Amino acid sequence: MATKTFQKLRVYKLSERLADEIWQTVKTWEPFAKDTIGKQIVRSADSIGANIAEGVGRGTYQDNRRFVKIARGSLYESQHWLRRAYTRNLLNVQQVNTFTAIINDLAHSIKLIPTIYRVIP
Repeated sequence: MATKTFQKLRVYKLSERLADEIWQTVKTWEPFAKDTIGKQIVRSADSIGANIAEGVGRGTYQDNRRFVKIARGSLYESQHWLRRAYTRNLLNVQQVNTFTAIINDLAHSIKLIPTIYRVIP
């Protein structure tokens, strides 16, 4: 079975990095925080990469654009949950700075996906 190499895309790697950083952070939270904000933020962060992969796998430029928009929405949702987590003292400044750097890079890269898709065989 032939596969598209979405795993090689920088934007996909960034989405994995963000999701993994969030996972490692949420694992340390108390049960109530994990069960409420934690589950939401892990799901939204995981959804970014999942939608990038699905968009590439659909095989058409139009489908890819649609899934990129969904990935972007999941990125914004993740930002929302990170803001809530910080406000509720679940994140420290260093964690926020780490997440912010990844998110800024990811947000810029997500804008480029439709262009990148055209060159993937």
